[in-house]
Amino acid sequence: MSTSAVPGWLRPAPDSMWRQSQRSSVNPRLHLLNYLWSLWALATVFFTDVPVSFWWSLGISYAVFTLLFVLVHVRPRGEMHAYAGLIALVALVSMFWNPSGWTFGVFACVYTGMASAESPRAGVFRVAMIEAGMLALGWWLDWPWFALLIAASVCTSAGLGAMYGHISQLRGLEMRRSHEEVRRLAATAERERIGRDLHDLLGHTLSLITLKLELSRKLFDRDHEAARRELEDAERVARHALAEVRSAVTGIRATDLAAELASARLLLESSGVAVACDYPRQGVPEAVERVAALAVREAATNIARHANASRASIDVACRGDEVIVRITDNGRGGIRSDGNGLTGMRERLHAVGGVLAIDSVRGKGTALTMNIPVPTAAAAPAPDATGTASGMDDTGLPRLAGHSA
Repeated sequence: MSTSAVPGWLRPAPDSMWRQSQRSSVNPRLHLLNYLWSLWALATVFFTDVPVSFWWSLGISYAVFTLLFVLVHVRPRGEMHAYAGLIALVALVSMFWNPSGWTFGVFACVYTGMASAESPRAGVFRVAMIEAGMLALGWWLDWPWFALLIAASVCTSAGLGAMYGHISQLRGLEMRRSHEEVRRLAATAERERIGRDLHDLLGHTLSLITLKLELSRKLFDRDHEAARRELEDAERVARHALAEVRSAVTGIRATDLAAELASARLLLESSGVAVACDYPRQGVPEAVERVAALAVREAATNIARHANASRASIDVACRGDEVIVRITDNGRGGIRSDGNGLTGMRERLHAVGGVLAIDSVRGKGTALTMNIPVPTAAAAPAPDATGTASGMDDTGLPRLAGHSA
């Protein structure tokens, strides 16, 4: 919705239903399709002859209802009860001239239920009060008993269904927020651990190197041999520290696939998707673990957001010289082209020689199969006589001309 072409009081508020739909990646215009249910207010025309009063009452009630319908979606959530009450009033007044005017009361029950998601008991009471008013007026207008029963049944199912559906949505949102908070806290703890490890790893080592270099500088003019030994010691300590730092960085970069599977399970189950996971007992080679973990994360996010699935499975298997990751769901399927997520997944797999296969039939779910080859020792640069790659010293840096380690 363009906010520049409408008055300020019609612009979506930050906590409005419109903004909430945008934050949940749902096109808010889809909710406007619910407006079509109001056409039931015309049903009287098909069952009986209507007087002129029917048409002018319908025109006024429809105009007021349309305005309130828009306000419910764009105004702050705290005002929803007021608009729901006004819609109920429109329904009650319309019923005097239009028996189908109780249709507006269904919307009142729905919005009252949604606004009462934080207090279900109060929501049930408010829906019951709206129904009681409509049934009492219908009885006073001498409506047949089956018409009263239909109105009561529709209003009850719509109001309570909307309330408990919104409760489920809020719980899912809370679970996702908890999931994100757990990830954030885990990342913070990991950064703190890395900081401590690097401090413990490098603090003493750098102090020792500094001491050795200072001593060699002092000995340089008096005892060249002793100065050379101190420099050799400093070089040895530096190389050892560099190896330890590389080992630590390798551990930092390697994403734990088992942890990512647990995270994916939490995300999907919080979205109402039953998940089955199969992870090899011997684990996954570290060389492909990061790629597999990122693929699992992207696939789980896609299922939670777009698949509309009730079941999913994640299978990881090590077969020979490759790792096979298969992720399936029973959702809507019908994937015709790669979005940003699948494109990124395919590019990461291609970078390590892996392939992605997608089997997605509309209405029958989606299956992603990833074949990731495990690098072999033969793929690494051949070591020279000193045990390092040709053209490299044992620090992993290019060897300078005329220099031998």
